[in-house]
Amino acid sequence: MELDDAVAVFNEVRPRLMGIAYRMLGSHTEAEDLVQEVWLRWQAADRSTVQNPVAYLSTAVTRLAINVSQSARARRETYVGPWLPEPVDTSADPYLGAERGEALSFAVLLVLERLSPTERAAYILREAFDVPYDELATTLQTTVPAVRQLVSRARKRIRAERRHEVTGTEQKKLLSAFVAAARSGDLADLEQLLAKDAISYSDGGGAARASKFPVVGRERVAKYYRAFHARFWEGVDVEFGAVNGSTAAMCKRDGELFAVCTVVASADGIDEVLWMMNLSKLTAVA
Repeated sequence: MELDDAVAVFNEVRPRLMGIAYRMLGSHTEAEDLVQEVWLRWQAADRSTVQNPVAYLSTAVTRLAINVSQSARARRETYVGPWLPEPVDTSADPYLGAERGEALSFAVLLVLERLSPTERAAYILREAFDVPYDELATTLQTTVPAVRQLVSRARKRIRAERRHEVTGTEQKKLLSAFVAAARSGDLADLEQLLAKDAISYSDGGGAARASKFPVVGRERVAKYYRAFHARFWEGVDVEFGAVNGSTAAMCKRDGELFAVCTVVASADGIDEVLWMMNLSKLTAVA
């Protein structure tokens, strides 16, 4: 395969590679670095022996992501405050290079963080990219029964830790109502929107003023937002965009994005309020 052909093949597969790497790492920046590393390896490879470039490149990025996940977990243990995935703009590509939008929402990405890297890879490749079990076994260098078990374990863990989420329309409605209530500091409205065991997470990474601990419980979360509403929302413009397959509030001051907020909601109301405020993690949506 000539280099021009290799470039064309890689560019065609690139969205898929980004989709795999991002889901594995929860970081758009790290995913881009990983895809660049795969490109360098693709340039240097003996491409005449590659029968299925898509499988070859997908395997390469998956194995690299498994290795990187080990060190990423160690870094997150020393991260200042709650760690949340980097938000990604999904307005143009709702599934982020995948067959389905699975393993893209913040709720699922946070559960995936608690799985082993191999379990995570098995789940992502099967559920989002519909990779056949035999190909999955080759990618993960194991047997078909073993990968079936990995996928099954991951599915059970995710089902156990997630409530049934509301529709996209309802999620957007709840987010809009939450932003309005938080901006006005209306305690009754906030409490009405929140589930009894609601949790608020703020990811500032030590670089932005944000709570270093999750705020837990309907009353505490509501009082937390009322306490600083006048100071926080002054001069803030809010636009709504498509982030990680759902609606998010893009908060700007003087035209500069400084925070992204979204909610995870079920029939009980808003279960989680997620704030991404670490500016270094907003580059993919800025």
